[in-house]
Amino acid sequence: MKRRMMKLAAISMSVLMAAALGACGSNGGDDKSSAGDETKKEEGTASSDSEDGDKEIIMWANGTEDPDKSIWNYAIDKYNDGKGKETGYQVTYVPTQNDTYKEKLVVAVSSGECPDIYQTWSGGPMIEYVEAGFGQPLDAYIEKYNLNDVLMDAALEQGTYDGKVYGLPVLNIAISGIYYNKEMFEQYNLEVPTTVSELEKVCDTLTENGITPFALANASKWTGSMYFMNLATRYGGLEPFQKAVSGEGTFEDESFVYAGEKIQEWVKKGYFPEGVNSLSEDDGQGKQLLYQDKAAMTCIGSWYTGTIKQDSEEFYNKLGWFPFPAVDGSSADASIIIGTIGDAFLTFNCTGEKLDAAFEMASYYYDEEELDFMVENGKIPPLKKVKEMITDPVSQQILEAATNASSVQLWYDQYLPPVVSEAHKDTCQELFGLTMTPEEANKELQKVMDEYNSSQGEE
Repeated sequence: MKRRMMKLAAISMSVLMAAALGACGSNGGDDKSSAGDETKKEEGTASSDSEDGDKEIIMWANGTEDPDKSIWNYAIDKYNDGKGKETGYQVTYVPTQNDTYKEKLVVAVSSGECPDIYQTWSGGPMIEYVEAGFGQPLDAYIEKYNLNDVLMDAALEQGTYDGKVYGLPVLNIAISGIYYNKEMFEQYNLEVPTTVSELEKVCDTLTENGITPFALANASKWTGSMYFMNLATRYGGLEPFQKAVSGEGTFEDESFVYAGEKIQEWVKKGYFPEGVNSLSEDDGQGKQLLYQDKAAMTCIGSWYTGTIKQDSEEFYNKLGWFPFPAVDGSSADASIIIGTIGDAFLTFNCTGEKLDAAFEMASYYYDEEELDFMVENGKIPPLKKVKEMITDPVSQQILEAATNASSVQLWYDQYLPPVVSEAHKDTCQELFGLTMTPEEANKELQKVMDEYNSSQGEE
């Protein structure tokens, strides 16, 4: 019991941090203000269809715009219009913009008002939510619907905790890489770089011609983390991060110092837009720099394929992609990718007949019509047969990088426990703002990591 309460305390700490941002629980254009209005539960317990005869299934996710919104609604509409009429269960989708969604979910979990189905990215946060009592094992359902034969083993493994699947992988193979404007590269006689020094030569040519090399909107903090994660991994591989998390190593390792120093060097050289820490990714201020030809590249997750394709087919035809380049002189494996195999996992916080209905709805995400729609809109579903489905050149490059990777490092902000994740994002933003040295930032992150590990050791 004490251990579980410590988990909830860690989640609550994240809530306090979110509150400091002034956006706690804000739904924007959401349909409902809180899952607690629909499913009243005791803290730390799953909802049940037996409570007051409740037949409404509440699902939260961050898909507020197409194609994601239509993808999520496909299975919901099909279930509601079909089997839902037989069972009486109806699914209500509550979309929330990405950064607000993450804060809102933490608030819901800490207050014991978690929805029946909610999107996670696996990793540390999902584990804490499950340990706090807000997730059900899905192995029996995966077997019932033969999803072991459909889904990539790596995707199911990523949604697994303590030998059981708690996260159903749905939306995408999402990895970090660099999108670039092919026409702009051709205009300035630039070649796709394979090393960081080559990348810096590209950036120097662009800045000399009045072009910002990287479009980055870092008010969200996780966007800047993309650069930190890639630089640290290309310098030292997986081991420094794994050891820092386990307590065998430290975030003051030279890999993280290198990442911070490079970021600050690039900030000073003008590789990022002015006021980078005040620009909003959720409001599209990063991608607009690309569309307006003010920036040539961006390091971001591969969900941008569908986003850009949806926004502008014309601009999409200019688009190229390459994996983050290797660090010169490093022996780290440059095939390692940062990302997730199955981006957008669904975790289920209900039991009995309601869970039966909720999972049956979710099984529709693997219908051929739905999968074809995903692929047409730049998604790479985490399926064993996905290679034969992908014809888009950019998606093919991304899938090749994912297929050839020796390892997949889950995003730091999803791998780390929530309280440590917040410290990671905060210190990354400080690096971009030149308000902390790399040594100071890493020391602060290590302090939070030590405090978290120490709290987990208490009985």
